[in-house]
Amino acid sequence: MDKDALLDYEYPDLDPLPTINKPEIIPLCDPTADDRLYHICITVISIVVMLILAILARRTKVGNTQKGFSGLLSPVNFLDHTQHKGLAVAVFGVLLCKLWRLIILPNPLPFTTDPENKQNWMILGVFYYPALYYPLLACGTLHNKVGYVLGSLLSWTHFGVLVWQKIDCPKTPLIHKYYSLFSSLPQIACLAFLSFQYPLLLFKGLKGTEKNNASEDLSSSYYEDYLKKVLRKKSAKISTSSSDKPNFLQRIADGVKSYIYTPEEAFRFPLKLAISAVISFITLYQVGLLLILAVVPTLQTARMGVDEDIANVLAGFQIVLSPDKHEVVHIVVYYMWCVEVCYISAMTLSALINVAMLMRSMVLHRSNLTSLYRGDIYNVYNCQRSIRASRPALVCWMGYTSFSAAHICIGMFVQTMVFFLCLLIAVFLIIIPVLHRQHLILFQILWSMWPFWLMILLTVLIQHITSRFCFIKKMAGTRDLNNRSSLFLLTYLLFPVNVLIGVLLAVWRIIITALFNIVHLGRMDISLLNRNVEAFDPAYRCYAHYLKIEVSQAHPVMKAFCGMLLQSTCQEDNATQRSRDAEEGIQLVQQEKKQIKLSTTKRARRHWHLLYTLVNNPSLVGTRKHFQHQTADSFQNGSLNHSTKTGSKKDAASKETEEEAAGSN
Repeated sequence: MDKDALLDYEYPDLDPLPTINKPEIIPLCDPTADDRLYHICITVISIVVMLILAILARRTKVGNTQKGFSGLLSPVNFLDHTQHKGLAVAVFGVLLCKLWRLIILPNPLPFTTDPENKQNWMILGVFYYPALYYPLLACGTLHNKVGYVLGSLLSWTHFGVLVWQKIDCPKTPLIHKYYSLFSSLPQIACLAFLSFQYPLLLFKGLKGTEKNNASEDLSSSYYEDYLKKVLRKKSAKISTSSSDKPNFLQRIADGVKSYIYTPEEAFRFPLKLAISAVISFITLYQVGLLLILAVVPTLQTARMGVDEDIANVLAGFQIVLSPDKHEVVHIVVYYMWCVEVCYISAMTLSALINVAMLMRSMVLHRSNLTSLYRGDIYNVYNCQRSIRASRPALVCWMGYTSFSAAHICIGMFVQTMVFFLCLLIAVFLIIIPVLHRQHLILFQILWSMWPFWLMILLTVLIQHITSRFCFIKKMAGTRDLNNRSSLFLLTYLLFPVNVLIGVLLAVWRIIITALFNIVHLGRMDISLLNRNVEAFDPAYRCYAHYLKIEVSQAHPVMKAFCGMLLQSTCQEDNATQRSRDAEEGIQLVQQEKKQIKLSTTKRARRHWHLLYTLVNNPSLVGTRKHFQHQTADSFQNGSLNHSTKTGSKKDAASKETEEEAAGSN
């Protein structure tokens, strides 16, 4: 296209001359509910609520063993899969939104406006906000009506004041005029859920339908249902083993379903995984909002501020787009609009990819947990590992939720920047030159190298064709090499060309590896390194240790067995109590003797079952004196290796016989 045609080109959706609008100046807004006064009052209220809860905890046993403040120090049992997860998830969501604003706001704490010591106040705020929102979680600890009332009042206070402040000051000069409002929406949603959930729990408590049993974890029917599913699953596998292989369409459908999480009745996610999923979605929202409102309005303002002086600026760099300054403005505005579209597309693509990765992670979490529950350790870790608690595993378990949120944040930043650069290259070097039929620099470079590309293409075709028709022969349903002398000659002659092909493959390998690692940067459930060195990946190592704690401490089959033991004990106690209140007589004495014999047999069988469970419990092996004398080789996956035990006994017996023989001599 020549210069005249370029001048006649009309750029889409652009005015002849962009009007320069003055940027809107947002003044500082002080809400009617002063933030400083609110935090002083809510801190005092939270302390009073904790004191009331402590007094209630002294009067009623918490967990049948803990009293007073010690009962409130564990507001959530993170290893209980049967409890209601809504309260913990909502409080963690509120805390994440507050910590996110702690980094963005110029004043980390509302008590001070000292900008010089922002770092110190930020460190203090990291500990202040968890302590501030701790009573919201502690009010549900006691399963008490008073606790539900206090939780309702506290959540209503937080929710009402936050909504009041946003209604008074919807616009703020921070980053964007509506950034403060939009970033508070997840916090408002979490507080609204708490404001609804606590009155609902109070209503159930007054009605008598809310369970107030501290041992609800073991008395729940969830573990028995899971055990029934595991036992029923074996017969289902036998019936489906003879099914045909899926076709191409079924494989595509299965691939799509692998990224869609569908809940199962007999499986519940651990509490920390549920919190991690919600926290990851909130992190995606906050990072996406920041990337959009911090960059797009600036690009729009810069695009609207372009005038005819831009032609003189470009001429200073010896860039002449057109002799007409009016046309130069159109071209520059059009290119800036393309940059804006590329950035929005990159951010949207990054958000969609992260959502898909999160859904895939949830499916993989369930698969890994069920595999480890079955004892299939090699399928998850690709090596034999001990599933038991340890110091590094416990540290990784505590920080898994926080680490997942941080990886999502960093991953989305990196993905947006990389996708933005890739889209810029594609738009300005491929799409726009093709549409305008001008400045085809990339295509000209590739066309000037056509002999090289033709040589590479012919070499690859020759190797594939000769391998297909000349060097492979089929005989009696088997394949073998043919014309080996020609094969060796062709291998020698094509060695220099294959070196060039290897260079292209190495570049392509770098691109594929970089894109794969960038796309999966926010996931911790897969390693970005090779299987043999995956221990050097800190994120995957943290996830592997997290699974160890969950499986060793919250195995559903183990909890189902313990729950059945408790139920049998309660039933026998009730039967014994009824027998004591029966009539006196000879027949009663004979019945009592029979019951005593039966109860003795049941008690002995129960003791043996309990002993077997405790011996094979990984968390209790190290607490017995007898097993403390065993070496590390005597244990495999937390349980005693009986072969080494018998071997050690034989060695000890042989040593004793040798000592006796020496003494007799």
